[in-house]
Amino acid sequence: LMLDYGIFYEFIPMNEFKGIKSKAIPLSEVEININYALVITTNGGLWRYIIGDTVIFTSLNPFKIKISGRTKSFINCFGEELIVENADLAVAHACNKTNSNIKEYTACPIFMKNNIKGAHEWLFEFSKKPSNLKVFAKLLDQKLQEINTDYRAKRENDLILDFPEVKIAKEKTFEKWLKSNNKLGAQNKIPRLLNSREIMEQLLKIKD
Repeated sequence: LMLDYGIFYEFIPMNEFKGIKSKAIPLSEVEININYALVITTNGGLWRYIIGDTVIFTSLNPFKIKISGRTKSFINCFGEELIVENADLAVAHACNKTNSNIKEYTACPIFMKNNIKGAHEWLFEFSKKPSNLKVFAKLLDQKLQEINTDYRAKRENDLILDFPEVKIAKEKTFEKWLKSNNKLGAQNKIPRLLNSREIMEQLLKIKD
């Protein structure tokens, strides 16, 4: 971070993120490997602006960050604090191990209901499908547990989170969703992680 260019930085821990109502902390209180929403105030006129990116500190002396995702793209319905960086790493691992390739994907929660445990639902559009989707799902789940301790704690013995539900989308499903929502174009992207089921339900209803 450049601290002498007229920019004042604040940070919101993502496990406490509530949009503009969130409580931010100063640079002096940040910790390494915590996911924060970035807030900036500048002498050019921005006032406590939540830029939409999430960051993780890799060093505190000097202060160094890396972008970890977006404030609107995460899953934390059960305290698992799953971010896009985690998801991308796990998906890449599963693809590599199963010799498969994806075009698009998204994931969202399956909420607890009638004594049924919560879980995550993943929807993939493959350019090259894995020969065994269950193996792909297992590799995905194992990698997420390896890199995200909060996710692992919720998955332990299926105590809170059940095994993820992985589905294959029909060809051009995501493209059709973008088109139906007037979002076609390079500036629009498929949301990777969602804290609600609204977009997933729309995607699942898309037919050939």
